[in-house]
Amino acid sequence: MKLLRGVNLNKFSVEIETERLIIRPLQKDDYLSWITQFGNRMPSQHKYDEGKIDMSICSEKWFVDLIEKHQQMALDDKVYVFGIFRKEDNAHLGAIDFSTILREEYQWARFGYTIHNQFWRKGYGREAVNAALQLGFEELKYHRIEAHINIDNIPSIKLAESIGMKFECIRKGFIYEFDEWADNLIYYINSK
Repeated sequence: MKLLRGVNLNKFSVEIETERLIIRPLQKDDYLSWITQFGNRMPSQHKYDEGKIDMSICSEKWFVDLIEKHQQMALDDKVYVFGIFRKEDNAHLGAIDFSTILREEYQWARFGYTIHNQFWRKGYGREAVNAALQLGFEELKYHRIEAHINIDNIPSIKLAESIGMKFECIRKGFIYEFDEWADNLIYYINSK
């Protein structure tokens, strides 16, 4: 894997490459690939898969505003959002995000991952998440990274376990979604 970092005080720019993927912040030129792959999604495959969603408000201007919001959150060390792109054709495969929970002596973050369902079962999720963890530890300088996973989200649990994350606990009534407070499994991995 190859890590690349841009130096510019007004712009966050870190990327990592794997054999098949590039993981980096979204750029203005990504709009067509991004909107196309959202449009190519299949219907929802399970409860935690959004499937096809209404993208009608997502104009190029809306996309540029989204990128600027992502940039500001990264510069504020709050949230880092990365697009996952296939090297061979620049197809937007999904996204990975890190949210800083606490810095100082903890260096602690939560991360999430999603792959558009038309790209499932090809190993992209595992490849992207492995690379993103390296980026989280080496570039974002986190010591502990957690995944907060719904108890019945089997694909996400399997992915977390396949990359070496360890189950720690169940946090009861941890997140409000689907009109109720839901329990989450907490998986974690620490830097070496």
